[in-house]
Amino acid sequence: MVATTPPSGKYRGIFAVAAVATLGSLLFGYDTGVISGALPYMYMPRSAGGLAIGPIQEGLVGGVLLIGAALGAVLGGRLSDRWGRRHNLTVLAVLFLIGALGTTFAPSALVMYPFRLVLGFAVGGASATVPVYLAESAPKRIRGSIVAVDQLMIVTGQLMAFSMNAVINAAHGGPKITVSANHNADPLGIGVGQRSWDSILALQSSKGGPLDPAQFQSFLDNLVISAGNGEAWRWMLVLCTLPAIALWIGIRMMPESARWYLVRGHIRESIGSLKRVRDPRKDGPLEVEVSEMLETRRHQLLENGQKGDLALVWRTPWLRKLLLMGIFLAVINQTTGVNTIMYYAPKVLEYAGMTTSASITAQVANGVTSVIGATLGLWLIFRFRRRQLLIFDIFGVAAALLGIAAIFGSVITPHVSAGNPVPAWAPFLVLAMMAIFMLIVQSTNGTVVWTMMGEMFPSHVRGVMNGTAIFFMWVVNAVITFTFPTLMARLGGATTYTIYGVLNLVIGIVLVRIMPETSGKSLEEIEQDMEQRYS
Repeated sequence: MVATTPPSGKYRGIFAVAAVATLGSLLFGYDTGVISGALPYMYMPRSAGGLAIGPIQEGLVGGVLLIGAALGAVLGGRLSDRWGRRHNLTVLAVLFLIGALGTTFAPSALVMYPFRLVLGFAVGGASATVPVYLAESAPKRIRGSIVAVDQLMIVTGQLMAFSMNAVINAAHGGPKITVSANHNADPLGIGVGQRSWDSILALQSSKGGPLDPAQFQSFLDNLVISAGNGEAWRWMLVLCTLPAIALWIGIRMMPESARWYLVRGHIRESIGSLKRVRDPRKDGPLEVEVSEMLETRRHQLLENGQKGDLALVWRTPWLRKLLLMGIFLAVINQTTGVNTIMYYAPKVLEYAGMTTSASITAQVANGVTSVIGATLGLWLIFRFRRRQLLIFDIFGVAAALLGIAAIFGSVITPHVSAGNPVPAWAPFLVLAMMAIFMLIVQSTNGTVVWTMMGEMFPSHVRGVMNGTAIFFMWVVNAVITFTFPTLMARLGGATTYTIYGVLNLVIGIVLVRIMPETSGKSLEEIEQDMEQRYS
């Protein structure tokens, strides 16, 4: 059958498949990262082009996307099992486009929320589909590195977002407002005319200024602001329409997953698809891989029957245990606190004493470090075992978070409490610790977790199990994203980052005891090992 079945289309090769499919991950990264530079402009008054949001609305702008991502992950996993990985990515490209345009032109935060939900659904669907598509398409010899490209593209998308934010911010000269009248007595000498928004924000007591929150809000209410450049955030958001269009065009030229075809009973289509991405000189005889796939599928059918859904997973003891392990790995991808830096680094740096414009530009450094880390991860996952890398990551992350907490507690908070300016070097020290944090987490945690999500579950329930695990990841992400601004405002940087640091120490101890290993095995061998481990 292998000899007589022709390829289902033009030869693409696994690297072409990865390049196109990971455009979904690029969009995932851009849409989650872009908000960090857009939020400072959204805080500006409506009359200046902003949305006049506060900490609660700030948390909702980020959190609503993540609720959508949770739904997208679990439903996207089901849909990819039913309709195919390639078909799923085609639909998600359209949702990325709709969500990007809707958020860009939203007249208020209230109108933005449903479009952020749509965008989140696309992000979650991509996070559940792309790693599975890559894992099922890649040959065993380079599967870890190919799936790790997914993580690299996520952080590349975030770097693109940070860079575009910095360019757009620089083009606008930073956030500015035009004050046409001031109904305050104006003892602070604000006056009328064009003013830097940073100079207004610097009056708050949380930044060493003379006004407590109530006094600052009263002062702001008495300013008559006639104009401003707050709509810069719209330019930041609209740019992600371009990779969405590229994904829609590119994925239509790629083959469907051979293993998905096999689960559906289409053996010839499976072989034809596999021939489009395999080089027998490097990947070995195709007959061997197809035989292994068929044998594993026969075992699945004898044990579980045809239908592979969440009910089957939950009533099968070893699958249930494996799902709980997957959920745990997905959750610890977020409890590192990585997205408190991806989404809120500019705000954290502002708390540390940096100006808005400087903090938006400084976020690019985190993006660069993330890309370096993810690139390093491509080598690390090839050189070391998954278990070694993830355990190292959790303890390294804990140390970095506690370092950030120490800087806030010993340097920044005492100066702010005393009403004194924060030393100019303090925010740069925080930025350096953030860079170390991102280097560790992106070279190990992201690479390992996303790779294992794509390979540790059996093929007939891979989509639904992967989607369910990632659903919980996005729920935890949403909780962290929604609560972090309030925690920073009420508890301060020292206490907030101490909580995250201690949490990761506890998780690291648990991980040492329970984490499985998947390195150096085919997907079918991993399935056999997991069944033996959890039976």
